[in-house]
Amino acid sequence: MELLSSLSLEDLAVSFSKLPVFPLFDVAYYIISILYLKYEPGAVALSRRSPVASWLCAMLYCFGSYILADVLLGDSPIDYFSNNSNILLASAVWYLVFYCPLNLFYKIVSFLPIKLVLVGMKEVVRVRKIAIGIHHAHHHYHHGWVIMVLIGWVKGSGVALMSNLEQLLRGVWKPETNEILHMSFPTKASLYGAILFTLQQAHWLPISKANLIFFFTLFMAACKIFMTATHSHGSPFAPVENGLCLVLFGSPDGIHEEHDHHHHHHHDDHEVSHSAGKSKEELNEGTRKRKVKKAE
Repeated sequence: MELLSSLSLEDLAVSFSKLPVFPLFDVAYYIISILYLKYEPGAVALSRRSPVASWLCAMLYCFGSYILADVLLGDSPIDYFSNNSNILLASAVWYLVFYCPLNLFYKIVSFLPIKLVLVGMKEVVRVRKIAIGIHHAHHHYHHGWVIMVLIGWVKGSGVALMSNLEQLLRGVWKPETNEILHMSFPTKASLYGAILFTLQQAHWLPISKANLIFFFTLFMAACKIFMTATHSHGSPFAPVENGLCLVLFGSPDGIHEEHDHHHHHHHDDHEVSHSAGKSKEELNEGTRKRKVKKAE
């Protein structure tokens, strides 16, 4: 019975890994991505003021991962724009989200139960892109594990790693919002996923690619659906990361404590030197008075 169950799960994982993402899952990916664009401050005003800039931002949200990965691998950054079907689908979604009469399409896809389904479908595409990115990088660099991780991470993170460029298209410059400085959950999860898929590609992880795709997709979809439903911006990795960072890299509070200690030490030294200088002045003043009295 256990053998039958394991065989059924293996077959399910293989079938799931071969499931085509175009067009259904890709459309869900485009809808959620452009929804997030519309949430950005000033995005609606930009769509009225400069539709071309708004469309370029939408294309970055949908295809930024392909553009950045192509740049890193030395390919043409506009190569993906030869996929006419994907570009037309993403453009249609962009138009409906921003310009549909009565904002009807936006209201439908923003309805929470529908949005949760779309969010889960987007994670299917994200994990598939990570796996494809690892395979693509392995084809170019067979033993370049760091390159494989980097390309898989870029493929999964989407436009997040290009957020500053996308902001420039909207006329906004916020370097402090750099995604590498303040990683969101999808960016961190894409990085960890890229590491797992690289280990699997290097045969260091005893699991088939189909199973890894299946289980990591379940994890990503469950986390994102829960976080969207509860409007949470936290990360399930936070407890583990805090513990490991404390052991490996030390506490960031230690820097402030060291700085405060140095500041207090410097202040004490200043007071001691000031007191010493004052005592010397008083001594000189006493000597001078004694000399004057003696002279009198």
